[in-house]
Amino acid sequence: MRLDNTPRAWSAIILTVACLLAGCTENTDTLGIYPQHDAISTTESIFGVLSGSIANNNVPANSSACYLGKVIDPETDKAITATFATQFHTFENYTFPDEAHIIKDGDHLCESVEIRLFIKNVFGDKNNPMKIEVWPLSQEKGKLIEESQKLYTNTDLWQFVDQTSGPLATKVITATDYIMSDAERASSNYQPNVRIVLNREIGDNIIRKFHEQPSYFRDSYSFIRNICAGYLFRTIGGTGTMLNLEVCTMNLNFSYKVDAFPDSTINALCRFAATPEVIQSTHFESSDLTTLVDKMNADDSDTTLLKTPAGICTELVLPINDIFRGHENDSIARATMTLTRINNQDEDAKNDDYALGIPQNLLLVRKQHLTQFFENHQVSDNLQSYTTPFLATYNSYSFDNLSRLITYCYYEKQASMKALGMTEEAWEKEHPDWNRVVLVPVTVASATDSNGNTSQVSVNQDMSLCSTKLVRGTKAAPIKMQVFYSHFINK
Repeated sequence: MRLDNTPRAWSAIILTVACLLAGCTENTDTLGIYPQHDAISTTESIFGVLSGSIANNNVPANSSACYLGKVIDPETDKAITATFATQFHTFENYTFPDEAHIIKDGDHLCESVEIRLFIKNVFGDKNNPMKIEVWPLSQEKGKLIEESQKLYTNTDLWQFVDQTSGPLATKVITATDYIMSDAERASSNYQPNVRIVLNREIGDNIIRKFHEQPSYFRDSYSFIRNICAGYLFRTIGGTGTMLNLEVCTMNLNFSYKVDAFPDSTINALCRFAATPEVIQSTHFESSDLTTLVDKMNADDSDTTLLKTPAGICTELVLPINDIFRGHENDSIARATMTLTRINNQDEDAKNDDYALGIPQNLLLVRKQHLTQFFENHQVSDNLQSYTTPFLATYNSYSFDNLSRLITYCYYEKQASMKALGMTEEAWEKEHPDWNRVVLVPVTVASATDSNGNTSQVSVNQDMSLCSTKLVRGTKAAPIKMQVFYSHFINK
């Protein structure tokens, strides 16, 4: 930068420095400190948080994450079975070629129809044979899965099945497709999948119904109610493998000609996919977890449990009354808490396909809001709900500041007591969960806008097979919460 070497410029600089020096004194004792009448005092205290394990079987299951298979839980030695149902999406106003142009094979319009289950990952043995069945979902009123229907991991999906003519297909599969060569499976273009061939009549029926009533293909709503309600997939044999499916498609293969090229044949593939626009739901069936929960909550237990997909969560009792006792006029500037994880016994085992995963993100949400949080597709608001990642370096989960939650719960109680004219003891008896929060393993999706600001897009319960123990907070050895108070002196 070039300075303007003129009397006016130098006069301005000298005047500025003089003004700055005029406000200074030789006494620096109060440098960086508020004037006495505005001074802020900060104090710190440690409080104990109690924790326990609670069953959590009521997990919303309307998710794009689908599971299929049967494995033995290494912690309980009990079977976990996953069955899933899916509908299919069609593009608006989908069209087929004129029936006269389709090349028939006898009476068949369709050369083949198949289901593809694309595998995201596998828990268990990739070479273990599994016997699966494919059943049609019902289009009958009362049995059709409606868009507004709330489905959970303990919802019996069999109630939606059309059982009139038996399964559409039965097949023995493995997660590893040995029909493909080693080189083909190693290709970067290959995605592991399971192929299930259906009867050609299913494809013929879809094509013929289009020519009879094209309006049935105007959107997924009409397609599901008039053409194909979807399918249910279940395991009827084989234990040791659980497939996490990324997407499911139904493919129709047919050939046709066009008038402009009468000597040419066009091979076509019509694909209907399970997408977020339609319902996909997994039902998990496992043994009663009550015994395991009781064991975790026994007096001699020093751990709590986090277990997914439908299993066990950790509940915390926040010491809100203790935090505010004697500090009713103070502000809670910060409240921090760290939850220490205990390593699984088999965690260090190498190439262990049956090692349960570690939950990578936790949601802390008020217990009274747990169900509605997921049903309403909420994201954390850093007021009554928070998310935090697993810190592998420290083998823990940390919540850096729960001050807003603690303050909110305290003043909510005070306002409600006043409005209802109730004593604190009576009010807390009627609202036993007012100071309780639940830790739930979740998956978190975020997006960054053009300004570089990142925000959460979705927070869903983790549907993968995860399990981990946390150090339990007991009366003898509670979890430590560090609280910082602030208040103005002489006020």
